[in-house]
Amino acid sequence: MKLRPLADRVIVKRIDSETKTASGIVIPDAAAEKPDQGEVLAVGPGKKTDKGELLAMNVKVGDRVLFGKYSGQTVKVDGDELLVMKEEDLFAVVEK
Repeated sequence: MKLRPLADRVIVKRIDSETKTASGIVIPDAAAEKPDQGEVLAVGPGKKTDKGELLAMNVKVGDRVLFGKYSGQTVKVDGDELLVMKEEDLFAVVEK
């Protein structure tokens, strides 16, 4: 199955966070928080203004982004857990 987001929505796959602290302590899955970083897998065409003009998206496929812990709607596609969220729910793009 392939998802194509509409309007100003993006499809994001969470990037797993480290399960070990800097000092070497292993964090069990039950205590680990949901990661707040992900990779953009798909981007919608953009949001329309009141005049009908299309506003371009600020993110593109492949961008690594930051978002809130409870942002977006979780969906399962082919066994993968993905997030569908609006572009405005993204906090930042992580640049290397």
